[in-house]
Formats: sequence, C-alpha cells, structure tokens
Amino acid sequence: MLWWEEVEDCYEREDVQKKTFTKWVNAQFSKFGKQHIENLFSDLQDGRRLLDLLEGLTGQKLPKEKGSTRVHALNNVNKALRVLQNNNVDLVNIGSTDIVDGNHKLTLGLIWNIILHWQVKNVMKNIMAGLQQTNSEKILLSWVRQSTRNYPQVNVINFTTSWSDGLALNALIHSHRPDLFDWNSVVCQQSATQRLEHAFNIARYQLGIEKLLDPEDVDTTYPDKKSILMYITSLFQVLPQQVSIEAIQEVEMLPRPPKVTKEEHFQLHHQMHYSQQHLEAPEDKSFGSSLMESEVNLDRYQTALEEVLSWLLSAEDTLQAQGEISNDVEVVKDQFHTHEGYMMDLTAHQGRVGNILQLGSKLIGTGKLSEDEETEVQEQMNLLNSRWECLRVASMEKQSNLHRVLMDLQNQKLKELNDWLTKTEERTRKMEEEPLGPDLEDLKRQVQQHKVLQEDLEQEQVRVNSLTHMVVVVDESSGDHATAALEEQLK
Repeated sequence: MLWWEEVEDCYEREDVQKKTFTKWVNAQFSKFGKQHIENLFSDLQDGRRLLDLLEGLTGQKLPKEKGSTRVHALNNVNKALRVLQNNNVDLVNIGSTDIVDGNHKLTLGLIWNIILHWQVKNVMKNIMAGLQQTNSEKILLSWVRQSTRNYPQVNVINFTTSWSDGLALNALIHSHRPDLFDWNSVVCQQSATQRLEHAFNIARYQLGIEKLLDPEDVDTTYPDKKSILMYITSLFQVLPQQVSIEAIQEVEMLPRPPKVTKEEHFQLHHQMHYSQQHLEAPEDKSFGSSLMESEVNLDRYQTALEEVLSWLLSAEDTLQAQGEISNDVEVVKDQFHTHEGYMMDLTAHQGRVGNILQLGSKLIGTGKLSEDEETEVQEQMNLLNSRWECLRVASMEKQSNLHRVLMDLQNQKLKELNDWLTKTEERTRKMEEEPLGPDLEDLKRQVQQHKVLQEDLEQEQVRVNSLTHMVVVVDESSGDHATAALEEQLK
C-alpha cells in the first residue's frame, strides 16, 4: 500500500457513502429493470435485493428463499456471499449476520467491495493488464494527473481533498471534451459548489454519468474517498483512457505529506477496526531515524503476530473440543448452531490474519531487515498462513459433515413420521368402517381402541414438535428445489 492510500483510508463518511452507494445500486437496478431500494441498510437485510443486484451483475439466475424468517434471510445472504467469493470479491470481516442485523459499517463495506469489483476493477482491468499493473487506484490517479497536467490551477494528489474546490473535476472533463464548455468561465465561478454542480451536470447530461454525488458531498474539509473513487471511475469508463508509464512513475514519486496529517485523521476516525488501529497506527515522532522506525514496525509486527497465533491456538482447541457428531437429532441441532457461531468468529478474525501477512510482506519489501530477521519473518508468515489454512479447511469440513448428518437425521425422522401417519390413517379408516356394537363387549373393545389411538397420537406429538423446529440446510446445487421438497413433506 502506498503512503497516499494509507493516509486517505481515514477519509470515511458513512452518511455520504450511504447516499452514493444507494444511488449506485439503484443505477444498476435501473439497468436490470428492478425496483429501486430506499434504505441501503434495511432493504438489504433479507438478502433478496442483494441477490437481485448480483443476479444482474453476474448474469446468473440466483433463486431466493421463499420464506421471510431470519433463517431464510441468513440463507439468502449466505448465498450472496458465496457468489461474491466465487467471483473473487474480498469479504474480510463480513458475515451474513452483519447484513441481516443491518450493521451499517459492514453493509457499506460489502457494497463497496461489490462496487470495487464490478465498477472499478472491471472497468480498469484491460488498461491494467496492458501496463502490467495491479493497483487500480494508482492507475486512476495517474490518468487524472496526466489528463489535468496542462491546467495550472489543478494539482491532484489524492481522491479526497484535491477535489473539494471543483476545479479538478471540471479540468478532467474539459481535458478530454473541451467542446462541452469554456474552461475560463468555470475558473471565474465564485464558489466550489457552483463549479461542482457544473461538472456533475455536464457529466450527467453530456456524458451519461449518473449524479452519484452532490456538491455538498465534495465541497467539504474531508470528502469521502470511496465515493469520489466510484465517481471518477465512471468518468474513466466513458473518456479516453491513455495512461503513460511516466505518469505512473510520477504518482509513485509524489512527496509524502507531514505525519501530523495522518495522526489528525486517525484521531478523527477512531472507529476503524482493531486490526487497522494496531497495524497501521500513526508513527511515533520520537523515533527519528529510519532504522528505529523499522525496528518499531518489526516490534509491532511481532506483537500482533503473537496475539493472532494465540487466538489461532485457542480456535484450534475449540474446534477439537467440539467432539464427534452425535446421532441424536436434537444434539446435532445444538452442535450445528455452536459451530455456526464458531465459523462467524473465524470470519471476524480473518482480516487480522490478512493484516499480519500484509505487514510481514511490507516489512520484507522495505529491505531494512537483516537477513536473519527477514528469514524469521518469512518463516512466521508461512507458519501463520499454513495453520490458518488448515483451520479453515477443517472448519469447513466439520460444517459440511454437520450439514449432512443433520439433514440425514431430520429426513429419517420425517420418514418415520410419514410411515406412522400411513399406518395410523389405515388404522383409523378400519375403525371408522367398523359399525358400533352391537353388544356391550364390542362397545368396550371399540372404546379401548380409541383410547389407545389417542395415547399414540399424544406420544407422536413429541416427534411432530421436534420437526417443527427443523434446521433447513440447502446447498448451492439443490437450491429452492430442496426447500420445496422439505416443505412438501412437512405439509
């Protein structure tokens, strides 16, 4: 990660992201002929609209759960997350319960990852491949700087504060389409709000770009980085896309801002994840030399690594302590729910593991470690990655086995109930066909038969009650057909 990416990660505004991300989602729904959403957080909670969005983006038919309970919502969101994983979309620290519970930060994170994949990376993949580059943000900044080079009033060094006055946005459009407006008239406009409104209107009516941002979103001290990135990528999609190697090198050589800027932003945005606070904390000014700075980073890496390895050991023990899968359906239900919570905990810690590996690679890349230190860090990274992967695979295997055993046991109970119902219906039919009496002994016998039947019905009610709390596990291959089959058996 480059310095300008680290600093700008602090420019996060939930209010702006909610508005702009909602506009982006609705713009996609307009393309697919789907109904718009009104509230990004509540409208995605049941997973149905999320599947609608992914259905349009992937071109795949994605069946939805027919019910409206929390379980159905979790199944819908889990299906959406699997689709995203299959499309190599990063889902660090995001689980189905976060979306179903309406977690604002993680819902925004999920939609941003979708935007990043289908809006940013997809739009830029061809030029990135041609330039043999992997950092889409760096390429986009290089394109902007190259496009606005001949505008002395403009110096874009980031995707936040550089856009506040409205000049950069107008210059970017004017550099490629000078026929659309007079540049000098924009420079002479009195306020940043007027200049931004002008650029948004030109982009909307002349270039067909949705007005994802409003002037007040950008004309502020701390514009939201993700929202601006999303909008600039929309412009990149419709304007000429030439980027030179020289422009890329220029971005890589941009001067580093004062450290105080990063510290101030860190304080303003203290709600960042623990891993980001721990691994990307502001640098301590008391360490003057680059050597000491390297030692501090190495020490921070070792401390964070020990914490994650300690958690990993505990997680391995917890998985081992779950024991063998029972043959009792009620016990397996409890085991299933326990393991579901365990998997959520794994997902919550996945980001910390990734951050440790990223920091380790960053330390090695600085070239400031001794040969022994570099070897040690590499071995630690290999160990962490190996143990995490083993834990992940073992957990997924346990989850799969629990799914299989639970469904087998529940289907067995359903079959037993179905067989009992068939026999009882035949038994009832014979009792109904038999005439009453005619003598007292026959009446006593018939009364006793009804009494036994009533006792059997009450005893069977226990099994029926158990089946009313079935856990429905439907995999991708079975889809709604399996759910429908289970519902049919329960009728």
